[in-house]
Amino acid sequence: MDSNEMLNVTIDNQSVQVEPGTTILQAAKKLGIRIPTLCAYQELDHFPGACRVCVTEVDGMRSLVASCVYPVANNMVVRTNTERVRTARRMVVELLLSNHPTECNHCVRNGNCDLQKVAEITGVREVRFPYPEYQRESMIDMSSPSIVRDSRKCIQCHRCVAVCDKVQTVNVLTPSWRGSEVKVAPAFNLPLLETNCIACGQCIMVCPVGALYEKDDVDKVWKALEDPTKHVVVQEAPAIRAALGEEFGMPPGSLVTGKMIAALRRLGFDKVFDTNFAADLTIMEEGTELLHRVKTGGALPMITSCSPGWIKFCEHFYPDLLDHISTCKSPQQMFGAMAKTYYARTAGVDPKDMVVVSIMPCTAKKFEAQRPEMCASGYRDVDYVLTTRELGRMIKEAGIDFVNLPDETFDAPMGEYTGAATIFGATGGVMEAALRTVYAVVTGENLQSLDVTPVRGLDGVKEAALEVGELGKVKVAVAHGMANARKILDRIRSGEADWAFIEFMTCPGGCIAGGGEPIPTTNEIRTLRSQALYEDDSEVQEHRQSHENASIRKAYETFLGQPNGELSHRLLHTHYTKRGTELPHKDVKLGGTEMPEHHAENLEQRVH
Repeated sequence: MDSNEMLNVTIDNQSVQVEPGTTILQAAKKLGIRIPTLCAYQELDHFPGACRVCVTEVDGMRSLVASCVYPVANNMVVRTNTERVRTARRMVVELLLSNHPTECNHCVRNGNCDLQKVAEITGVREVRFPYPEYQRESMIDMSSPSIVRDSRKCIQCHRCVAVCDKVQTVNVLTPSWRGSEVKVAPAFNLPLLETNCIACGQCIMVCPVGALYEKDDVDKVWKALEDPTKHVVVQEAPAIRAALGEEFGMPPGSLVTGKMIAALRRLGFDKVFDTNFAADLTIMEEGTELLHRVKTGGALPMITSCSPGWIKFCEHFYPDLLDHISTCKSPQQMFGAMAKTYYARTAGVDPKDMVVVSIMPCTAKKFEAQRPEMCASGYRDVDYVLTTRELGRMIKEAGIDFVNLPDETFDAPMGEYTGAATIFGATGGVMEAALRTVYAVVTGENLQSLDVTPVRGLDGVKEAALEVGELGKVKVAVAHGMANARKILDRIRSGEADWAFIEFMTCPGGCIAGGGEPIPTTNEIRTLRSQALYEDDSEVQEHRQSHENASIRKAYETFLGQPNGELSHRLLHTHYTKRGTELPHKDVKLGGTEMPEHHAENLEQRVH
């Protein structure tokens, strides 16, 4: 038979034609037949056939076959709903549950757990096998400030292994040991903090159960909010407003900026500001730095520094290229530094009594906030980082009816932002925002179209070229996901790169698909969340270029002086660590809010 000839397959008495190489699972999907799965994951092209939940019966085959890996043949007859199949599936799920802690009521994935759903679908009403009581706290790794790994709940689907290998190319998680002792763990069973983990949280996003989840800081934030001696301010990354609604049953891509602000006020925050303010500030600093490098022969291409997972990736795997990264702090950290200096001065608040809370789509932001160099005011720039999911849990815990909240607006002076800032949340957004302002600064004119569409979308690597006045043709590149970043970094190492500016985002799709966003996150959902941010940019915001932000201009006029000036460098710029094969715990001291001794200059003399 010709390899291109379509195959005729019958599944549950329904006929369908499919291409050679199609699996039974894929063929069934075309007929609208839903076969339960656990290890199979379409987004990763990951079909290991390990869990056996998807078994089906094929005429002429003695054994049941895993539909996610078994290819169809011409005139194959498949049955997905026989007594034999149902009994086998129930047994598989029972065995999985027998080795799984019975903590559903207080598990972070309760109500959004694939194992729960499959148990319901397969009709499991009892588990006849006892849970091994010896599996206790010793199997929970809480060393990382970002991610908790609970091996007790692992069902050996290996989705986390696949995303860590194929998408992020970090390879921290791997199957270890053999037989009944097999488990997924870092090499030598090291704690996550002592590995090359970049804290991106993509393993959390693909885990079907609660074996991987974010380090929860909600109780710490509640405690700060209830302390009358603390002035607690909050910032929210641009991606939050395009995803938070999903935690309350709203459609993906719902833009909930006003409701988010209202909810945060009702939670008790003294001021509700916005990370977008600092995103506009980042463009002013980063754009000025890029122009300086171009004109003075600095390290090019210059690479963005907004994504902390990417920074840690470079520190571990490409430490020789750290000079190419912009020295700008991320918007989160810029905001914290400005809050505890600029805002503290204008509001008459002592920085020691201020608590800065960030709401981020990113688990790596938790790691970033605890880096020892992030303490420009004499105290940590950012005290606590919550993910989108954590904020959703806080709002529910407070009994707030999120969907029916009125729309409210941000507080001044760190709540104003432009459309350029809001698109930071999508891959290509930082590049697009930077090009808008760099072009205007160099030429004195605005781009003919502010929509720089070549850097948008979910292609892994995107390139563009733009004529920018006296600078001539400026070539740029954008990549998301560290496997794609490697393609560009290897070209820089080999001397083949001719770009001036590069944007890297750690997570596929950018921040709108970060490790702290609502689960699930698919390419369809990534697209809808991105569209919401582009809608905010083009249809909601009056100004679409960072240099048009009046609050930013005022901050420079009354406080910072000028972009890349002396005070800006002290507050808004940073340095990086060549980790290489060194363990992260040698470079990072976690916890504490006091400034390291070698930074302990009298900031008061500099900013007051």
